Amino acid sequence: MTTVRLTVNGAAISRDVENRTLLVELLRDQLSLTGTHVGCDTSQCGCCTVLVDGAPTKSCTMLAVQAENASVTTVEGLARGEAMHPIQQAFVDCHGLQCGFCTPGMMMAAAGLLAKNTQPTDEEIVQAIEGNLCRCTGYVNIIAAIKQAAGTMAAEAKGGRS
Repeated sequence: MTTVRLTVNGAAISRDVENRTLLVELLRDQLSLTGTHVGCDTSQCGCCTVLVDGAPTKSCTMLAVQAENASVTTVEGLARGEAMHPIQQAFVDCHGLQCGFCTPGMMMAAAGLLAKNTQPTDEEIVQAIEGNLCRCTGYVNIIAAIKQAAGTMAAEAKGGRS
């Protein structure tokens, strides 16, 4: 067992884990953050995407011990108290989800993109989510949701509302 210390959704945590424990297992099984999904276990689907130090990371292929001293944000960490984050709201407004299984990973990939690029083009959005598979929506509404979220976040940054 190894003690891993990290910050998850703004809270400092310390947990004893086996060296082979995946980050997704720590999040889901020990921290009960079940918004991070396990789809393929091979990093192909992106359902397990979280932000590690701000970068979209597939948590099914990262060991928990590799996250030592890192800051991890899950889809649960996007919300602002009881209010949804603009990305979450945009996925609802734009029907960017159907079954919802890929949605947390898509949202976290979008969060990583929008943290670096506040006005992405459609091509940049497609590139940012290319490692996340959706079998339901065809991506059109997902791209629209990310564009809406970008607009809302830009308006908020300027002190206004969209």
